Amino acid sequence: MTLARLAALHGVATAYSPSPGVTVPVADATVVAVLGALDVDAATPAAIRASLAATEDAAARRVLPPTVVLWRDAGARLPRPLATLPPGTALRVLGEDGTELPAVWEELPLGAHRLEARAGDGRTAHSTLVVAPARVPQPPAVRGYGLLVQLYSLLSTRSWGMGDLGDLRELAAWAGRDLGAGFVQVNPLHAAVPGTPTDPSPYRPSSRRFPDPVHLRIEDVPEYAYARGHLTSEQRDELDAVLGRAAELREKVLRKGELIDRDAVWVLKRRALELLHAVPLGPGREAALCDFRAAQGRALEDHATWCALAERYGADRAQWPEDVRDPRSAATARVRAELADRVDFHCRLAWLTDEQLAAAARAAREAGMDVGIVHDLAVGVHPDGADAWAQQDAFAAGMSVGAPPDAFNARGQDWGLPPWRPDALAASGYAPYRDLLRGLLRHAGALRIDHVMGLFRLWWVPEGREPTEGTYVRYDAEAMLAVLALEAHRAGAVVIGEDLGTVEPGVREALHRRGILGTSVLWFERDWEGDRRPLAPEAWRADCVATATTHDLPSTAARLTGEHVELRHRLGLLARPLEEERAEDATEVAEWLAYLRELGLLEQGPDDGAGSRDEEAEIRAFYRFLRRTPARMTGVWLPDAVGDRRPQNLPGTWDQYPNWRLPVADAEGHPVTLEELAASPRLHALMAVLGTGAEPPMGPPGARRL
Repeated sequence: MTLARLAALHGVATAYSPSPGVTVPVADATVVAVLGALDVDAATPAAIRASLAATEDAAARRVLPPTVVLWRDAGARLPRPLATLPPGTALRVLGEDGTELPAVWEELPLGAHRLEARAGDGRTAHSTLVVAPARVPQPPAVRGYGLLVQLYSLLSTRSWGMGDLGDLRELAAWAGRDLGAGFVQVNPLHAAVPGTPTDPSPYRPSSRRFPDPVHLRIEDVPEYAYARGHLTSEQRDELDAVLGRAAELREKVLRKGELIDRDAVWVLKRRALELLHAVPLGPGREAALCDFRAAQGRALEDHATWCALAERYGADRAQWPEDVRDPRSAATARVRAELADRVDFHCRLAWLTDEQLAAAARAAREAGMDVGIVHDLAVGVHPDGADAWAQQDAFAAGMSVGAPPDAFNARGQDWGLPPWRPDALAASGYAPYRDLLRGLLRHAGALRIDHVMGLFRLWWVPEGREPTEGTYVRYDAEAMLAVLALEAHRAGAVVIGEDLGTVEPGVREALHRRGILGTSVLWFERDWEGDRRPLAPEAWRADCVATATTHDLPSTAARLTGEHVELRHRLGLLARPLEEERAEDATEVAEWLAYLRELGLLEQGPDDGAGSRDEEAEIRAFYRFLRRTPARMTGVWLPDAVGDRRPQNLPGTWDQYPNWRLPVADAEGHPVTLEELAASPRLHALMAVLGTGAEPPMGPPGARRL
């Protein structure tokens, strides 16, 4: 019980419930390891008793917690930590600019302020006071719709072998003007860890704070226009050769069936950017770069330094000289000075990428999008990447984020991402988290948060152990939500939480209370507590983004044809015999199609048995159904618009399947360019069902018009 008490005080679970009515105990060895990662010694009974005494003594002596939250909807009611202060405690509030603010709680401005307390017995404390709006901003449109796309998969005739920010700008401008779309949601554009090969997953980045310059459109860099006047003849020839190889990469993907090769793209773009780095900036652009570097401060210098160190020593931090593994060491400062030109180069790349992100956001607004670009926040970072190196004190050493066993994965999951330490976040006033959100929201109309349940708790797996041997560690959800609400308010951005899978009781309610939209996927929406049939459209929640599928799930065409079952069978991923999987999948599809016909959303086909069906009409019917729900936002998976059958990511595979390397393709697997998408009759027919009054009513007499 002493270990359980110690664990509870530090937010470490000693048991968890994978399903209602089921409780699974956590092994003591796991609890001890997780406490150790929080610098709490629980290795022996004596150590446990000493740590418990120290923890309870610190709590008794504490005047204030390190972070206090004041919600705007609380009125004049004090946050509990302030309401329970000893009589005679004097409080002083310093605003974000350092000026003293009157301690009138209902009048304090929004922000992350400094709170100072002096108790009557002389004890003092300093805390961060987060004053947050009651809710995050909401989508302006009552029921908007938009596109969901993995940016790398969207190639135009101007791409260098993968989609880029120029393509995003064009997509937003076209979708807003021609399709009436209110948003475009993309995958995380975070900086990747370089390597051979680079991990192509956008959800295991080097840094979540800064985007990856592999997404740059080289021809849109202003200095490109002046390059030939400043480069030597040899450099001009080299730039021409790079452009020629870039065209070859594009043609290999679009016309020769090759996979997207992020590494090859980056080799060419990096060389082109190095050549452009020699082109002097004009005075105005030089001033803009200086302002950007000053605004981003040490975070950018650290990121650029890590990039330069990775170029010299490789991306595996374990192979670096020991004295540069510490970002604050004298050796690191010395090497940073030696690599000043490369540090400057990587700072400039971050600035150029920021400019092109801003251009895409501006194009979305000018095209009439009421939300704009929806960026994606991955749940964590690579253990050897820039963020984990620069913010070592904020991450739990020897731990990895994952998921416990569930009905879909009896072995659990280990995502290989080091978790943030909740105690370190609180002690810093959530500064790393605030800075991360502020950076991501600079050019975002909305932010999607992957595994949003991680704001409440995360499954920690000790290094060297199976995912089944992990446990949950709790975060201060009030503080995490308050910081999120504050930064979203400042940016005027909507927030979307990916709340699929196991969600503990109360989480969705807390997210709803703060205006954070959820994610509802058609195939998962059933009346689970009733007849288990497809959930009626009017029974769907309104505070969500409704979609037919995601990047981790089969496309709608693959669902309709059953091709996703055959794919998983070929790769040995089925847990049951193939015929059982086929039969269950066919039954589910048939049930949905019958329900769509019942609602008048799908015309009766020429053959109601096993004969031919109209796949395009069926896909349109699914999206008609989504538009009949009250969902605030409806997302169209862009590959659905052209009949693509291949998932972008197949969970449970590594090199058995080309995850994150497939271009958007048609039903026959032929890549489709952005220009071809814009002219696609199939796409326009699908998008027509989303606009009010965009197509005639269908179904039996009396069917409700969409």
